[in-house]
Parts: sequence; C-alpha cells; structure tokens
Amino acid sequence: MPETTSDTAADSAQKASRNPWFWVPTIYIAEGVPYMIAMTVSVVLYKNLGLSNTQIALYTSWLYLPWVIKPLWSPFVDLFRTKRFWIILMQLAIGASFAGVALTLPANDFVRYTLAMFWIMAFSSATHDIAADGFYMLGLDTPAQAAFVGVRTIFYRVATIASKGGLVILAGFLQKNGYPVTSAWSITFLVAGAVFLALCLYHFFVLPYPETDRAAPLDRGKSFLAEYFRIITLFFRRKDIIIIICFFLFYRFAEAQLVKMVAPFLLDSTAKGGLGLTTAEVGVIYGTVGVVALMLGGLLGGYVIYRNGLKFWLWPMVIIMHVPDLIFVYLSHAQPDHLWLVGAAVAIEQAGYGFGFTAYTMYMIMVSQGEYKTVFYAIGTGIMALGMMLPAMMSGWIQEILGYKNFYFWILLTTIPGFIVTALVKIDPEYGKK
Repeated sequence: MPETTSDTAADSAQKASRNPWFWVPTIYIAEGVPYMIAMTVSVVLYKNLGLSNTQIALYTSWLYLPWVIKPLWSPFVDLFRTKRFWIILMQLAIGASFAGVALTLPANDFVRYTLAMFWIMAFSSATHDIAADGFYMLGLDTPAQAAFVGVRTIFYRVATIASKGGLVILAGFLQKNGYPVTSAWSITFLVAGAVFLALCLYHFFVLPYPETDRAAPLDRGKSFLAEYFRIITLFFRRKDIIIIICFFLFYRFAEAQLVKMVAPFLLDSTAKGGLGLTTAEVGVIYGTVGVVALMLGGLLGGYVIYRNGLKFWLWPMVIIMHVPDLIFVYLSHAQPDHLWLVGAAVAIEQAGYGFGFTAYTMYMIMVSQGEYKTVFYAIGTGIMALGMMLPAMMSGWIQEILGYKNFYFWILLTTIPGFIVTALVKIDPEYGKK
C-alpha cells in the first residue's frame, strides 16, 4: 500500500520531536567521557607509569587547548552540514582514538605517541561539544533547556563515573590480578573505544531531526572569511563582555588547580604527603563516590534554579562551591587511613562543586542567546577551558614546591577571584525560572 502524504508528515514530525529522555542523557555521556579521560584518567595513567606531578600537570593540561580554541572553528560546524552529522562523525573519531591510545601504550616512546592520540581525541571531542551543545539548544525550547540542565549535568557525571571511576577501577583491578601496568591500561582503552563506537551507532538511529538543525545561512554578498569573522566578533561586541570573560576565567580558578592534583594526592605515599591509595581505590572514592556526590549536587542546583531563578541562587552557589575546599586542608594534615572517611570528605567537596557549577552552566547558556547560539556557546566554553588550562598547567609545579599541606592553603587563597567576579555579573531575576 503506498505511503500517504499524511503518513510521511507524521513520520517527519516524529523524527523531529523524539522524546529528549532518549537522546539528551546519551549525548552528554558521549560529551563527558572523552573530556574526563583527557583531563583526569590520563593523570592516573601517567602517574601509574611513573611521570612526576610537574610533568603530568603540564602535559595533560595542554589537552585543554582544543576546548580553548574551539571557537575558532565553531562557525564551520554552524555553516556546514547539520549538528547531527557532526555529532555522529566525531563520535566515530573519538572511539578510534581510544583504540589508538591502547595500541601505542606498549611503545618505547609511549608518552609522545599516547599524547598524540589524546590530542586527536581532544580535538574530536571539542568539535563534538560544539555540535552537541548547539543540538541541545535546537532540539529543546527554553523551558525544556532549563528543566534538562540538571539532567544533562547528571549524565555528564555518569560519564565521569564511567571514565574516571569505571575505567580506573578496571585498570586497577587488572593490575591487582597480575597484568603489567601497560597491558592493564591498553585493555582498558580498548574497552573504552568499543563502548564509544556503540554509542555512535546508537545515536545514528536515535537522534531526532529538528527542523532548525541546518547549516546557518551564509550572506552571499560577503566572502566566507568575512562572514566567519563577523559571527566570531558578534559575541565580543557586548557591552558587558569584559565582565563575562572574567567570570568565565575566574569563577573556577581555585578548582582548576585543585582538580588536577586530587588523583596524585590520593595516589602518592604518605611519606610524600599523599594518602597512599591504590589505583582501584582512587577509582572508587574519587571516580565513583565523589562523582555521585557531584551529580547530586548538580541535580539539586538545576532544580533550585528552575524554581527560583539563577540570580536568587548565584551567591549561595559560589559559597557552597568554594568553602568545602577546606576539606583537602584537613586531609593533607591528618592523612587518614580510613577509606570511608576519605570517601565522605571527597563526597562533600564534590557535592559542593557540583551545586556551584550549575550556576556557571546556566550563566553560559544565558549569554549564548542569539542567532548563532552554537558559536556563542562554543566561545563561552572555550574561554572556560582557558580558565581551566592555565591554572592547571602550573598546579603540579606549585604543589611540588609547596608540598601538599601548603598547596591546599594556596587553593583557599585562590578562591577569592571567584567571589569577586560573582559580585560583578548582572542577571535578570526571572532568568531560569519555570
């Protein structure tokens, strides 16, 4: 029986408006896994392989660079093909790069080769983020975007559990059961590659086809480069652009340094000032318990903003995010050997961070509104990545000079810029409310 026009229209409408619960969670799992592997799992990997804290912080912080400069190519994602196309293509490249890490780990010059694979993964992931964040704003209306902020945060944290929790636990388990460090991590990255390629296949069939997901119009009266720079500069013509940039750079100034040194602190022996945990224990405490707390904090943050608006909760969020940094001062001095105590302390700090980071996410969405949402959001995340990259690069060097005890006092001092930039931003009292 021939297909009728009404049947075709119904199929098109169904493809354009698929239930967001089927794709928002998995999109942000796919967005979170490579980022966490580049930023955190790579730290544990290189620590296991004997690199110093200074080397680890410097090398892995350079992996932030693709997220810093992604605004430079975000107009290409906006002007060519659909966001859906870019999502699928980049997920395929990320899965292949994980396999590349696994295959290059046994090499003699493994640092150089694995970093090259991580760079390919990072550039693919940054491009995927541009498309995925744009797709989120195209596929959902404004109330739904606010409602799903907590959901996307939760599943981004699920990705964190799967990567810096599950993958680290797997590597630690394999090491404990007789596998050499290199072999254990090679198997771990092969597993990561297989899972990611499965996600790619799933999204090929499940992602909707929003009517607005199409290449942005190109002004035929202008050259491509002229249009490219026009789109880029639109973001920077805002009257409050200096305050916006400062907020993106300094809201997480302390956390950028803290997060890079958490895994080395947990892994280092007590003689070196650390807590002397095994790789698997770090995967459980920091990569699982801590991330669940982070996820719950993010969910609560999204809910309260949905109820009362971003402006109402901004100051409580910045306070709750920074004050728990005191916990690491305690851990570095007491060096407790009770896993439950270390886990509880890490969970409290991570819950506060998750709650406070929700304000950052909503502020970024707020300032990204306009004709070119995808580009504007990419610029915002690029500046955010720069704000993480520069402090993180120096964190290992600072820690080795100060030692862990004094390093965490330094972290408390560097929370001050976060409070200053919070006082400067202006937010509509109604923004983010139901």
